[in-house]
Amino acid sequence: MRRRPVVLAPLEHMERGAGKNQNSRLCFLALLSAFFWILLLYFHFVVLGGHSVDESIRLSPEDGPVNLPVVRKFAPSRVVDAPKIDVKSIREPPKPVDREPKSTAKPEIQTFPFVKALKTVENKSDPCGGRYIFVHDLPSRFNEDMLKECKSLSLWTNMCKFTTNAGLGPPLENVEGVFSDTGWYATNQFAVDVIFSNRMKQYDCLTKDSSIAAAFFVPFYAGFDIARYLWGYNISTRDRASLDLVNWLEKRPEWGIMGGRDHFLVAGRITWDFRRLSEEEKDWGNKLLFLPAAKNMSMLVVESSPWNANDFGIPYPTYFHPAKDSDVFIWQDRMRKLERKWVFSFAGAPRPDNPKSIRGQIIDQCKSSKVCKLLECDFGESKCHSPSSIMQMFQSSLFCLQPQGDSYTRRSAFDAMLAGCIPVFFHPGSAYTQYTWHLPKNFTRYSVFIPEDDIRKRNISIEERLAQISPEQLKLMQEEVISMIPRLVYADPRSKLETLKDAFDVSVQAIINKVTKLRKDIIEGHTDDNFIEENSWKYALLEDGQREVGPHEWDPFFSKPKDGDSGDTSAKAAKNSWKNEQRDKS
Repeated sequence: MRRRPVVLAPLEHMERGAGKNQNSRLCFLALLSAFFWILLLYFHFVVLGGHSVDESIRLSPEDGPVNLPVVRKFAPSRVVDAPKIDVKSIREPPKPVDREPKSTAKPEIQTFPFVKALKTVENKSDPCGGRYIFVHDLPSRFNEDMLKECKSLSLWTNMCKFTTNAGLGPPLENVEGVFSDTGWYATNQFAVDVIFSNRMKQYDCLTKDSSIAAAFFVPFYAGFDIARYLWGYNISTRDRASLDLVNWLEKRPEWGIMGGRDHFLVAGRITWDFRRLSEEEKDWGNKLLFLPAAKNMSMLVVESSPWNANDFGIPYPTYFHPAKDSDVFIWQDRMRKLERKWVFSFAGAPRPDNPKSIRGQIIDQCKSSKVCKLLECDFGESKCHSPSSIMQMFQSSLFCLQPQGDSYTRRSAFDAMLAGCIPVFFHPGSAYTQYTWHLPKNFTRYSVFIPEDDIRKRNISIEERLAQISPEQLKLMQEEVISMIPRLVYADPRSKLETLKDAFDVSVQAIINKVTKLRKDIIEGHTDDNFIEENSWKYALLEDGQREVGPHEWDPFFSKPKDGDSGDTSAKAAKNSWKNEQRDKS
């Protein structure tokens, strides 16, 4: 039979296990204490600290599409720095533990639709990365239909012949040996609309994919449009095409990417033709550049406003339109070797009805000098209307005087530089604050500046001022002017330069840079809080990295009058500019 186990008395059992159980109890208490502290630390660092930021996360455009708060306010054309968005506040936190949903909700964010376009530059195998242009397919009434009615584009000039050859006009014969045998045309100074659009057709990075576009081109012939209706038409007629264009664009999905801030168009006239200040019939021009949508876009004009941010100056077209690089190189070498018998020259007419004009004094000084060549321009027959006579004079001169015309700028300045003649300016608005994409910021490298008051008050002799320039400095300045020639001319739209960048290339790249910078500023949270549009001319003169403007030596030249006076002045300048086109009638 089985033996039952012996049952020990409780006291005896406790006595036998007392030593061993005492050690076990101590270990249990130590383990329990350690667990308590571990739990306490976990609660402190994980639960309470669950909303802290993982500092290993970094915000970088290179990481792919980035979600950021919507930036609702920034300057239409220039963006200045403001306090950056707190990067910590937009990084995604770890999942919270046992906390209210309200306190852990992610900020409202938006994926910017232009991030893909910015990232195209990372594809090193794509030569168009970061350079793609989307061209809107506008209805023909905005461009080509105008050319079909070319006789109505100007009151005094038959523009039909000037719209031939892709906008270059009829070829110029090199009878007097002043031009090259090819590449020279009788180009109208206001034909940039069609020249630029035809050059865009040859651009090597066009795209139909709006998501990768660095910028959007609007091929609206704004200059030709307003030219038809400036004289004898009411404001409704003058504004019709501009309003129609804006209405068309705002319905396009491409417009929604940046509300038009990535769009640009070209007008081959001065800005004052598009800045009517009121709805009064007597006021000049249309209101294209004052339309809210147009304030977002960039408009390239042959003369821009110093006080507005949505227009930019590009060169007037010259008579030279090279078809290949060698055309430019041969011309530059020829300009370097010329003997120039005149120290300075001037081609122009006086402005007796403008008491502020210094042209009368300039003409008087030139007439009294033995080293000055003068071409007096006036109504009727004049050598000033002959491209050959003008270029011949510029080619034989060291310096070419470029005072203001009816407005700040003149085509003559570009004809002179094309001839290797050093320009002499009397107002910074004639070049220095206008063509900042195409001309060096350091204007002393390629030009001479004599303030108008020095001439007006007869405090200075132009001849004596120019005589102070040393032969060594003169040589450097002349070489600078000649080296700038490719950037100042528009190549033949039917061909393509290989290594050189012409005025079109420079302008397009400047727009791309502008839009790219604006997009990056939006991502980084830069706003326009400190931007002063009235000082627009100053921002283009800032050095890289600068964002704030201050007092400038040219402030007296750009003291803006009251709105009414400003409108009257600009309208009068634009109107006079039109009247003087009668001199070029054909």
